[in-house]
This record gives sequence, C-alpha cells and structure tokens, in this order.
Amino acid sequence: MDYDIKDIGLAEEGRLRIEWAGQSMPVLGQIKERFAKERPLEGVRIGACLHVTTETANLVQALKAGGAEVFLCASNPLSTQDDVAASLVKHDGIPVFAIKGEDNDTYYAHLKSVLDARPNITMDDGADLVSTLHTERRELLGEVMGGTEETTTGVIRLKAMAKDGVLAYPIVAVNDADTKHLFDNRYGTGQSTIDGIVRATNRLIAGSVFVVGGYGWCGKGLASRAKGMGARVVVTEVDPLRALEAVMDGFQVMPMAQAAAIGDFFCTVTGDIHVIRKEHFLAMKDGAMVANSGHFNVELDLKGLEEVTEKKRRIREFVDEYTLNNGRRIYILGEGRLINLAAAEGHPSSVMDMSFANQALCSEYVVKEAKSLEKRVYGVPPEIDKMIARLKLKSMGVELDTLTEEQEKYLNSWEMGT
Repeated sequence: MDYDIKDIGLAEEGRLRIEWAGQSMPVLGQIKERFAKERPLEGVRIGACLHVTTETANLVQALKAGGAEVFLCASNPLSTQDDVAASLVKHDGIPVFAIKGEDNDTYYAHLKSVLDARPNITMDDGADLVSTLHTERRELLGEVMGGTEETTTGVIRLKAMAKDGVLAYPIVAVNDADTKHLFDNRYGTGQSTIDGIVRATNRLIAGSVFVVGGYGWCGKGLASRAKGMGARVVVTEVDPLRALEAVMDGFQVMPMAQAAAIGDFFCTVTGDIHVIRKEHFLAMKDGAMVANSGHFNVELDLKGLEEVTEKKRRIREFVDEYTLNNGRRIYILGEGRLINLAAAEGHPSSVMDMSFANQALCSEYVVKEAKSLEKRVYGVPPEIDKMIARLKLKSMGVELDTLTEEQEKYLNSWEMGT
C-alpha cells in the first residue's frame, strides 16, 4: 500500500486518540453500524481531501465499513495530526498522504496521489482536490459520479465553477446543511479558534479588544466565545444585514481601518482574500496578535506584511514576530493558516459528529442518485438533515413534542383562521 506520512511509529498513540474522539460521535457511530450491515458504498473509491484529525479518522472508518476504498490527503498543510495519519495506515489500511507542516509542493503532490487512485467520489474541504482534478487531471473526470464539500470557502469556489459551466459532476454542499453550519461553523469554530489562539500565545483574552473579521456563522461563534471570555469584541463586515445583526447582538461594528488601531487580537473568518492588508498592519499597535480561522491563509496579506517588515523571527512555536519599519511588532499566529488546527486540535468531536454524519450519508446519497443529478452544487436533502438532528438529540437524551392531530390540521389549513 502506497502512503506518505511522518512516522508509522506514532500509530498506537493515534489509535487511542481516535477512540477517544469516537466516544463523542454517537451519530456517526450508528451510521457506521448500519453501513457495516448494508455496505451501501461497496466497490466505490472515495478520494478525500480533509483535515487529518481524530474526527476525520472516525468518518474514514465509517466509509470503509460501508464498503468504500478511501484514499486520504490533507486539506491544509498544517492541519494534519501525524499520529492519526499513522494509525489510519497501520490499523485501518487506509492510504494516507499527509504530513503536518508539509510544504506547498508536497501538499499538491499528496492531492495528486489521491487522484492517482481514480476516485468515483471526491470528498473535499476547500475544493483544492476538485479544482486540481478539473485543471490537471481531466482525464479522470469520466470516472467521478459525484462529490461532497465540507466548507464555506469550498462551496463558494464550487458555485463559481458551476456558474461558469465548468463543474463536471454534481457535488453536495455539506457545509450548507443546518446540522453542519449552525453547529460546526458556529460552536465548533468559536471554541476551537479561541483554543488555538490561547495555546499559541498563552495570552489573556479577558479585558482585550478582540477584532473579528466577518460575521457569518463562524464569525458569530467566535465573537460569542471571545465575549464570553471577557473580551470587548469588535466586528468588521461588508454585508449590511450581518453588520446590523452584529450590532443587535451587542458588538461594536466598524471598518477594519478603524479596528486596526485599537485591536489586541485579530481573527479573520470570511472566506475572502486580503481582509487584513498592509495598511491595516501598519496601523496596528505594538504587540497586536493576528490569526486566521478561514480555510486559506489568503485572508491575511502576508506578502504585503513582508514588504513593510524589517525583521522577522519565530518567537514561539506558532508565533512569528514581524518588526515593521515603523518599529512596531506584529505577531502572526500559525503562519496565517487555520489557527484552530495549526495550533490546536480543531473542532470538538461532538460537533464534528453531525458534520461527518452528513458526509457519510451524502456519500450514500450520491451513490444512489448520481444518475439523476445534474452537474451543479446541491444542498443536503432535508430528510438527511432532520434525521441527523433527531439522532443527535436522542444521543443527548433530549425528547421532542409531537404535533397533535388538531395542530397538524391547523398548520395545513387556511379555513380555521383566528
């Protein structure tokens, strides 16, 4: 079996951590049990480009239980947990191509190693696998029946491809499921981003000015958690509705040009490019700490920062100090990459339980419905979304009311009125 990981000797440590994560993933666990009995993915090759974490390992195990051959690479050079990669290779027989800290050339070589397996389904997190397939390995497109996409950033890219008429097969936007973005993006990103920033810096959040770039679901979760830790939170936005929502939620809203001068911590979560630019870095006070929790590090204009930097050094494992030509020091956390995975362990497994349940069930959906699907981006079928929510509530010991016959009639009638 071909693979490329850091150290197979880390496998036992990885297996224990995968087991630990699995204890908080009961929904995916139930899907795995059904998959093992029904084998709905029998003979299907899945090319997965995901963060190689303990939670992802549980997803891969469920897919394999369903009969799939899974080939896995990292969706970010800094997000791989090397012990997990080792365990998947040694204990599960999964070809993994991922090493934490891999350079850009290795990252794309690993993507191409997964594509060499000639996947029938792509499972992406950021759409790098899909875009590489469409640009450099087009001869393989005829073997692909469909795919799934995990992130906001990836869905944006895929919808642009569909709009331009270049998307060659149907893809389900797992990110758009309510049981994904309402929980993973909000609660998962909120907690794990704070975790990454604190691990990287060991600085106090309470009493600081914490600037959140973007008020989508990730921004909402991050702003809420920063506020909960005692920060004064400032939100920057370009969308008037989201900005208004941030104001109504009790946050101060202003342009980044103004926020730059007052922030102690900065974190971007927009999915767009150059949210914090050279002029913003120059306006920041000495000691400002800057992170990103969007999928790609392009949210920070690091090239522009380099242009106004006189000296750079690594002062802590995930902290690079830039001394600017105005004498002030700016600290970039985790090289501007996903701070929650670069410096921490990513989202808690209990929230990834729902996200990866969507991935597993949408893979099954693609296999069943591929022939009837068009070459565009689809939402997650509502019945899958609701089923996952019900299973999650049941695992938490939470019961729901049910509508009475009278209530059903009232909701479906126009005659009853007041």
